[in-house]
Amino acid sequence: MERRQAKFTIGQVVKHRVFPFRGVIFDVDPEFNNTEEWYQAIPEEIRPRKDQPFYHLLAENAESYYVAYVSEQNLQPDPSGGPIGHPGVPQLFGDLKDGRYLPGSRYSN
Repeated sequence: MERRQAKFTIGQVVKHRVFPFRGVIFDVDPEFNNTEEWYQAIPEEIRPRKDQPFYHLLAENAESYYVAYVSEQNLQPDPSGGPIGHPGVPQLFGDLKDGRYLPGSRYSN
């Protein structure tokens, strides 16, 4: 099976196509790499294909901050351009510029 190039990149601010949350990408899996139990917990009618990139996000919604694992098909760029308030953002990233966080000290040598 041929692996697809990831559409989104680390540091990019994105939002979910279905659910009301947004986040910043901090890691990418070329294809599904979580538990089968996690996968089966997703309602079948919205369950994504496994053969696509999956993204780890520092996410936020109106109530909380958390880490999300989201398929590429369920993400889109976040046009708001606003910062992500997740407390983990400053630990991983530097400044926000043009809808994207610059690498922080964790990503530089």
